[in-house]
Parts: sequence; structure tokens; C-alpha cells
Amino acid sequence: MVRFNSSLNRFERVMTATSEAGLTFDDIATQLGVTNTYAAQLCLGQAKLTEGSADRLKSILPGISADDLTSMQNDFPIRSFDDEILKEPNVYRTYEAITHYGEAIKSIINEQCGDGIMSAIDFYLDVGTTTGKHGEKRVVITFNGKFLPHIEQKAQDNTARSPRD
Repeated sequence: MVRFNSSLNRFERVMTATSEAGLTFDDIATQLGVTNTYAAQLCLGQAKLTEGSADRLKSILPGISADDLTSMQNDFPIRSFDDEILKEPNVYRTYEAITHYGEAIKSIINEQCGDGIMSAIDFYLDVGTTTGKHGEKRVVITFNGKFLPHIEQKAQDNTARSPRD
């Protein structure tokens, strides 16, 4: 994944602190009270650390520096997409599943909620495992996003002056 230089160094330091603490993203998530994917995003520099969670993260990861905690709170996260990540097998297979089932997912969302989309901003993602009926380990990914209906764009409701005026 492409990262800006300062974030790359912070990413490496935070991941080192995580490794030194011997914690998983599940462990960090449980102690912070967030989802495991949000904990991973914090460590990877893809989510912004809130002031309320900063002290808890410092106690969870004692090796993290005050400068990195400040940066994680004040710098904007890097939420870029580098298509090279699609070559990674886990990411590719997840992308493949969403692509394969995408039309069915869209149809069910529209059928159950109406014309609209699932928010990726007001969104929760959790990853875990379960055991299948033949004893095999299975991956469970839960997407929990707010439904955003498409609206009729009535001129009278637009609070911005039209550039046509």
C-alpha cells in the first residue's frame, strides 16, 4: 500500500509497538472498545485516533511514542487505494466475492430498503471465524453500514445558490 513518508515511519513504529506488546488486533479492539477492523485501521494509519482513545491506546501499547499518538489524532488518515493490493490473495478473494455477489447484494438492499446505498462512512466492519459443519474453519465478515436513500433533488430544497442564476 502506498503511504506518505511520515505515515510510513509511524506505521512501522506502531506495528513494532503492537508486536512488542504481543497483542492481536482483536486484543487491541477489545481493550479499546472498537471493532477489530477499526483497531487494525488505527494501527495501519487508515483511521483517526480520538482523544478519548489515545490514553487507552498508550496503556495498551506502551511502546508507542507520544509523538505518534499526537500524529494519530491530528494528521488526516491515509485512505488511499493502491490496486497492487488486489494481488494479495486474501484481498483478491474478498474483492472477488463482492464482485461475484455484488448484483445480488445490491438487489437485496434495494428490495429491503429502497433506492439507495450502504454508507462506507457510517459503517462497521468485523472479521472473525466460525466452525463449519464439517469442522473446517470458516471466515465471517460482517458489513454493517447505514442505509442512505437516494433523494429527488428538488430545486426548492437546495440551500446553495444555483450557478445558473
